[in-house]
Amino acid sequence: MTSIANWLRGIAAGVGMFAAVALSAGAAWAADPLVDVDWVKANIGQPGVVFVDARGSTDFLRGHIPGAVNTNYGKDGWRVKADGVPGVFPADPAKLGELIGSLGIDNSSHVVLVAPGANSSDMGTATRMYWTFKVLGHDNVSILDGGMAAYLKEVDDNKNPVNPLEKGASKPEAKSFDIALRQEMLIDEAGMQAAMDGGVTLVDNRTADQYLGVNRHGASKASGTIPGAVNLPQSWMTQNGGGTFRDAATLKKLYSAAGVPTEGDQISFCNTGHWASIGWFVSSEILGNKSAQLYDASMTGWTAKGLPIEAKIAAE
Repeated sequence: MTSIANWLRGIAAGVGMFAAVALSAGAAWAADPLVDVDWVKANIGQPGVVFVDARGSTDFLRGHIPGAVNTNYGKDGWRVKADGVPGVFPADPAKLGELIGSLGIDNSSHVVLVAPGANSSDMGTATRMYWTFKVLGHDNVSILDGGMAAYLKEVDDNKNPVNPLEKGASKPEAKSFDIALRQEMLIDEAGMQAAMDGGVTLVDNRTADQYLGVNRHGASKASGTIPGAVNLPQSWMTQNGGGTFRDAATLKKLYSAAGVPTEGDQISFCNTGHWASIGWFVSSEILGNKSAQLYDASMTGWTAKGLPIEAKIAAE
């Protein structure tokens, strides 16, 4: 009986080990573009999963997903100012590699990006970082749908969050992150002009007033849009302009209403490549159009070069 019991315990231990390995492997490689709160809770503490919280440091210190690391989207070097144009991809991507490695991320990590999630615009924090990882050759990246707002939404009778939280600063162990730059994902003004000449669909993800030329971003040198562009505001991409993305079927209807195809070459732009990253993410990652691209310098870069502008309603 003892030998049989030991044999059964051995089988159970083997099954448990297999399950643990399978879960770890699934966590490391199942990089769907969007993950939900249940997925996050199931993968807290799993080897190879790194939650990158892009909220402000004060909010992070007050409570974050256990084990998460914090980064400042605006100041840490994810986007830089070059030749007076804000928010562009760094000319020296090696610095991005150092930044990412300092967050405890290596090339085998499954990165899960956590934006505030209060509205559609702040989800651009996650989508722009997601695009950056893709440019750097790292495909094992996801976004928490709804951001931290979704994670904190479930509360008890006393209005306290019920999902696990950790307070205080994070001290990740630095790792080595190697870059495999996808140069073809980086579009400059010459590339945009060639796209215009070739009849590529240009998608302006700004608000309608900026698209029409009524108002403009403070860093833009002129009002209007790139000639021939169609308008698909980034706020359409999420449910009621919040932090949760719409489903693919609804998005396809909205694209159709805006006159934007869901297949074929297209380039998203906005003012500084933030809102446009939301449009690119939806087109490329949710709707599966791998011919979609992002022009990160966008209108601030375009107008800085004095390139053609189409103002549909010129403001006085």
